[in-house]
Amino acid sequence: MGSKSYIEGWSFSPADSEMFAKFESVPDAAKFPHSYRWYIHVAALQGVRGLNLSPPAPAAAAAPAAAKADAEDEFDVFGDDDEEDDEPKESRADMLARLKKEAEERTAKKEANQRTLVAIEIKPWDVEQDLMVLWKKITETIVQDGLKWGESCNLADVAYGIKKIQCTFVMGVNNSSDDVVEKILEMEDEVQSCEVTSMNVL
Repeated sequence: MGSKSYIEGWSFSPADSEMFAKFESVPDAAKFPHSYRWYIHVAALQGVRGLNLSPPAPAAAAAPAAAKADAEDEFDVFGDDDEEDDEPKESRADMLARLKKEAEERTAKKEANQRTLVAIEIKPWDVEQDLMVLWKKITETIVQDGLKWGESCNLADVAYGIKKIQCTFVMGVNNSSDDVVEKILEMEDEVQSCEVTSMNVL
């Protein structure tokens, strides 16, 4: 600063104010005569009063720096990030295993709620049978959790005046259409045959 009067050349500027604000004490006149002269001059221009023009004691000069260092140590801007970095990261194998398990759980949940509509045909032995009575007997006898019979049935012609029962039921994943057909065939005195004609997942 010996070759010029101010920070930026020969006239006072905001750069001088900014630099002045960075000083914590008056520069040592013995060690930094040019800085001391500039500091006193800028202080006068800015109307600063009550300056201690004697050089600060070494301990006093070191105290602000030590306090500042302690404050910086206490305040860790990235403290949370360090804690996150310490957390173990999921490996690719673990991630794939987790995704597979989640997919299986979703599939199992979907299958647990799955319903199937089953259509069957029931043929009697002769024309004298009351098929509506037979159908009612079947729906009231074969009762299972998750099994729901249709509210009505249809009577279709087979041959020689014989008709067959066409009806439906809805079942869950824990029900079996084969089991239902088998139970109907156990009514062997009234049922000649029973077969599934269609199955549709709802």
